[in-house]
Amino acid sequence: MTYLFLMETIWHPPLAFEERVLAALPAELELQALWFGGAFGRDFRSTDGRAVRIVQFGEWNRGAGPDFFQAAVEIDGMVKTGALEIDPDAAAWEAHGHAANPAFSNVVLHVIFQDEARKTFTRTCEHRDVPQVLISGHQLADALNRPPREVAIAHPGRCVHPLKQLPASALTNLFDEAARFRASAKARRWLRSADAHGRDAALFQSTAETLGYGGNALALRLLAQRLPLAVLKNDPAAAEAILFGAAGFLAPNLHEQAPPDTREYLRGLWETWWKHRTHFEVTPQRAIPWHLHGQRPANHPHRRIGALAALLAEWPAYRRLALARPFKVKPLLDFLQSLEHPFWSHRHTLTSAHTAHKLALFGRSQGLELLANHLIPLALHEDAISFKDYHKLRHSAPNEKVRRCAIRLFGSIALAQPWLRRVSHHQALLQIYHDFCLEDFSDCHQCPFPEQLTQWK
Repeated sequence: MTYLFLMETIWHPPLAFEERVLAALPAELELQALWFGGAFGRDFRSTDGRAVRIVQFGEWNRGAGPDFFQAAVEIDGMVKTGALEIDPDAAAWEAHGHAANPAFSNVVLHVIFQDEARKTFTRTCEHRDVPQVLISGHQLADALNRPPREVAIAHPGRCVHPLKQLPASALTNLFDEAARFRASAKARRWLRSADAHGRDAALFQSTAETLGYGGNALALRLLAQRLPLAVLKNDPAAAEAILFGAAGFLAPNLHEQAPPDTREYLRGLWETWWKHRTHFEVTPQRAIPWHLHGQRPANHPHRRIGALAALLAEWPAYRRLALARPFKVKPLLDFLQSLEHPFWSHRHTLTSAHTAHKLALFGRSQGLELLANHLIPLALHEDAISFKDYHKLRHSAPNEKVRRCAIRLFGSIALAQPWLRRVSHHQALLQIYHDFCLEDFSDCHQCPFPEQLTQWK
């Protein structure tokens, strides 16, 4: 029996699951980021049955008009170039005034996530029909990989007793299968991004997302998508200023609000940024949704962007280690922990005071998150690391979700300790928590996991 077989019995009927997903679409900006990242693939069917293939995903629009420019779309064998628009539903085309707006006259594809009971037509101001692609609820659910609940109450569940009855070898097998299953899904998502934009861009976006962990994962992924890696690498001296400027964190008077010893750095950023701002600045309507409050100082997005800038300065060495074949964990972790920056190694924000102690730009826990969520799944998929070597990798401390799952499955953190020491075990616990605890609304009473554990060997 495999973990996949164990899970097949818990999924909701497809129609019920799809309705639940479609009833609560993510914000439009997240839908756009998923699309641009290649989360839904390249090949589709239009709503009128034509074969659609995305040849080029285009570029993010930073101002008014369609969401993406310079896209190339092949429809029934014919390639069309132009703009691309993402909307939550078909009716939005008319509701948002796109049909009468000349800025949308060169749209070659309209992507939607909800169909309408009433037939609608997507036409430009010149009365040209615009092909439409509907992303299904199942495609969206797979791309989001997001259960219906964010957290489950941290108390012992019904699975505590059957887990106690399992031999250690069976429990090890269960956790290994869950970790493999999770890694396989993560590798598929990474490869979709690489297929859309190349391996370097996929690495850049996944690294940015990891740096945003704790409230700004989407925001930093958006920043990485809007600033193509190739552009930043072509002008390394300006890359740091472009990152902060495109993020919306630079202003002409910023240095006046900062301590005296930071003003030279800030003035340098601004003087570089104003030369490039016309190419990268976004309108307020397309601003990145940063979470600035409720963050630990070390997690502030200013610091995370500073770390991304430091990585860009060392990109060839970083890429070589991150995508090495065979893949080695220790050299990469050592490299990330050794990263330094003359400003960000001693600052929390653009305007904060100098710290006496040195701050890690990319700490071990962040490095392990990058490994577990992106690089090791890819390496496993490409046979660049063995699962045995992955299993050896130890973790420092469980996050809140891992702790919650540990309490539900084992009854307490103390009893769960043997299963909290390895990165693969954390990933296994998160997968079980995702697939069972967060799918269950009965407070454990109707969760099928306890009964299914009796079948596990």
